[in-house]
Amino acid sequence: MAAGALAVLLALAVLAGCGGPGVPTTVTGVIRVVAAENFWGSIASQLGGARVEVYTIVKDPTADPHEYEATAADSVAVARANYVIINGAGYDTWAQKLIDANPSANRRVLNVADLLGKKQGDNPHFWYNPDFIKPVCERITQDYRELYPNQADAFNMQLTVYLNSLLTPYRQMIDSIRQLYAGVKTGATESIFVYMADALGLDLISPPAFMQAVSQGSDPPGPSVAEFQQQINQKQIAVLVYNDQTATLITSNIKQLAEGQRIPTVGISETLIPAGATFQDWQLGQLTALRDALAAR
Repeated sequence: MAAGALAVLLALAVLAGCGGPGVPTTVTGVIRVVAAENFWGSIASQLGGARVEVYTIVKDPTADPHEYEATAADSVAVARANYVIINGAGYDTWAQKLIDANPSANRRVLNVADLLGKKQGDNPHFWYNPDFIKPVCERITQDYRELYPNQADAFNMQLTVYLNSLLTPYRQMIDSIRQLYAGVKTGATESIFVYMADALGLDLISPPAFMQAVSQGSDPPGPSVAEFQQQINQKQIAVLVYNDQTATLITSNIKQLAEGQRIPTVGISETLIPAGATFQDWQLGQLTALRDALAAR
């Protein structure tokens, strides 16, 4: 066994007994939360305020969450956590392995995919579906209330503020784009954009086989590449959306082809950019760029 792996296992063994049921056990009296990805971490932090302490695992804007390799620090954080949030549906299998390596009856786990009734093979980019954000927020708040019952009213207030105030500009931008550009044909290099395209009322015509393959880290089938290229060369799409964090030779060529045809391109990402942004500000920035690209088409 490698020295690094042994160190992780020893750390987990030492920490396995840490924590207890009900009220959090940190000296600061907060719920120790671990979020596999920083978009869920941002939401969890805002819903908990000063009553939670959030450790986010994937937060590097250049990292690909699909391929993340957990560190010893990540293992220790999960071992000490009162509450862990993972995306699920095969998106962050490394996170489930961290949980499985340190079973605890006193730690609560939110698997977002399970909450939403999704499974491996479904599109796992749930944070790009505006309709999914509310039930996730409500479940996090419910879990906070049950973990820290004497702060239930405070958690309820945080939820109300978040849903009815902090998310308002994000929702208003979605409504504005849908009203102005519903039905406009768009393209995307992978399925990360499928949920949001539907919410915006855009007609996403890129070959599904192309988008799915790229999302899974595979080369898209030749016919799907040819079809996508034809769509661009014939200017069938008004805007191309691409993933900043998973560029490949094929997707880079698609982007360059679109730019050569003077089709506006818009980058989106799988982690917060900049890393310290809130979920809603990150999403609003990307939506604003998309709106401007649609307006310039």
